[in-house]
Amino acid sequence: MAIRDNALIQVKNLKKYYNRGAIKALDDVSVDINKGDVMVVIGPSGSGKSTFLRSLNLLEQPTGGQIIFGGVDITKKKYTDENGKSIKLNLDEHRQRMGMVFQHFNLFPHMTIIDNMTLAPVQVKGKNKAECEKRALKLLERVGLKDRANAYPIQLSGGQKQRVAIVRALMMEPEVMLFDEPTSALDPEMVGEVLEVMKELASEGMTMVCVTHEMGFAREVGNRVLFMADGKLVEQGTPDEIFNNPKSPRLKEFFAQVLK
Repeated sequence: MAIRDNALIQVKNLKKYYNRGAIKALDDVSVDINKGDVMVVIGPSGSGKSTFLRSLNLLEQPTGGQIIFGGVDITKKKYTDENGKSIKLNLDEHRQRMGMVFQHFNLFPHMTIIDNMTLAPVQVKGKNKAECEKRALKLLERVGLKDRANAYPIQLSGGQKQRVAIVRALMMEPEVMLFDEPTSALDPEMVGEVLEVMKELASEGMTMVCVTHEMGFAREVGNRVLFMADGKLVEQGTPDEIFNNPKSPRLKEFFAQVLK
């Protein structure tokens, strides 16, 4: 499909190999992620979906290829600015612009919910603690958890913890949110409450890349769907194109298994 000229992240020929190339977790993947995209990545287990997502903020170090974020190739240690000056890449600075939500919530168990949420903006960005607490309470209210601000993670259900993990990532005011199978560790009845928060973010124009097994979410909320298999980007398109008119035999085979 056509790529617009406002790509936020450009992925070019991305590779991630193990065992000297014997295992190709990512095999020459190229895609543009545009501002406002809700890009949903689907595919069988072991297809490279999570490796792709984790490579976007270099939690996985690529074997080859480029990841250009905001005009800077973050796979390189240095880049040249518009004045031709060589500048050392500050990877932490780029990571702050990408919120990440994992399968498991990664909340600090010894800290209250509000302290979990304010830690990074205060410690990393140097923001005022009182202002951060005010913003945290607003975000918790949005996801129906304002009354749990002073609770500890052990006192929350899985769905509540994941909602906290999402708004904690939003505290850093990211330009893009990355979701790595955010509902896969949840009991089925808790999945909906997390997907509702993600739908709301999508409706507000947040750029999102989401690896998920939730085909209903992919069809309903995504504006672009990527199908990966064996480390390759096999097919991409709108939800209508992918779900109603799959072209590759591998995608048809996948749907035959998961859309029974």
